[in-house]
Amino acid sequence: MYKVRTYNKISVKGLDRFPRQSFEVGSDIAHPDAFLLRSQKLQGIEVPASLLAVARAGAGVNNVPVADYGKQGIVVFNTPGANANAVKELVMAGMLLSARGIVEGMNFVQSLADIKDAAEMSPLLEKEKSRFAGNEIRGKTLGIVGLGAIGSLVADMALAMGMRVVGFDPVLSIDAAWRLSNEVGRMENLQSLLARSDYISLHVPAMDATKHMINADTLAAVKPGAVLLNFARDAIVDAAAVLASLANGKLGKYVCDFPEPALLGNPKVIAMPHIGASTEESEENCAVMAANQLVDYLENGNIVNSVNFPAISMERSAGTSRITFSNANVSGVLGNVLSVLAAHKVNVADMMNKSRGDLAFNIMDVEVAPGDAVIDAIKAVEHVIRVRVI
Repeated sequence: MYKVRTYNKISVKGLDRFPRQSFEVGSDIAHPDAFLLRSQKLQGIEVPASLLAVARAGAGVNNVPVADYGKQGIVVFNTPGANANAVKELVMAGMLLSARGIVEGMNFVQSLADIKDAAEMSPLLEKEKSRFAGNEIRGKTLGIVGLGAIGSLVADMALAMGMRVVGFDPVLSIDAAWRLSNEVGRMENLQSLLARSDYISLHVPAMDATKHMINADTLAAVKPGAVLLNFARDAIVDAAAVLASLANGKLGKYVCDFPEPALLGNPKVIAMPHIGASTEESEENCAVMAANQLVDYLENGNIVNSVNFPAISMERSAGTSRITFSNANVSGVLGNVLSVLAAHKVNVADMMNKSRGDLAFNIMDVEVAPGDAVIDAIKAVEHVIRVRVI
């Protein structure tokens, strides 16, 4: 029986993906094989010796100590793309709110609560509506920084709305490139994109390389009056630099999903309470994907959408037992493990080895179920981190 400890409220549709005959799932599970969570911060939480995997129902994993877990052989999963449509739709809302004076106009209407006569209100609205005149987004240029699952959907949406779209992504994957419309202009650097765009939408992960990528220096290149939209992560943007750019008139507006005290009360800031992925559909999609990934890993050792281990999947060979092990990505480890199996006369029917950065992962189907002596010998191989028999 596999045990999964949940944190936060997880969609029932996701929880239903765990086979009840082989999985025990709950928030108070002792000795869990896996964690399933949304926003719970795991930094500082004791790591059970039994823990094999963590699945974050969402794309960002800044609430998980990924590197530390990797050193312990704990596979960390996320769910890229599961909330992409929800974020895409909010980006469109952000652009429209920033373009049309909608927020200001609605606030004005609510300020008229003392007027009780519709005949009195109507001419006042007609008189004042010009204060909230804005611009259409059709024909404007949207610059997208990061062209992954969300960025590509935003691009398609903007093209359908009649916008011109340019993009910048220094690490554009082959899969992402296939998803991307050929109508998206590829920019060679961030400054070129900023100088050309009427709207700039950020869709990159939070990491050392992207911390404060929008700062005083990069904002100096922005097209005057441009709108910056941040539905990615707060760390990507230097808020002080954005406020300075808004104050000097270089940046027109800032729309974000990450409020902080310095931004509040500024009429050029539209701040939302981190609701980018807060739709029923998104939460269901993330939970289902996370659960499926945990089930496949715990039952088969397959890894899909891990942020610290390589993607690796292998069909089960009939009539075999499966050994999986993680190790430091140094030469000789696999050969030493194979020598152990040969010494114990354990024949390998099929195998796969993949590496990612400093870590490697191996799946081996063997013809004879390995005994404790075999597993102990594999564990003793230098640089082996964790061994399982499935």
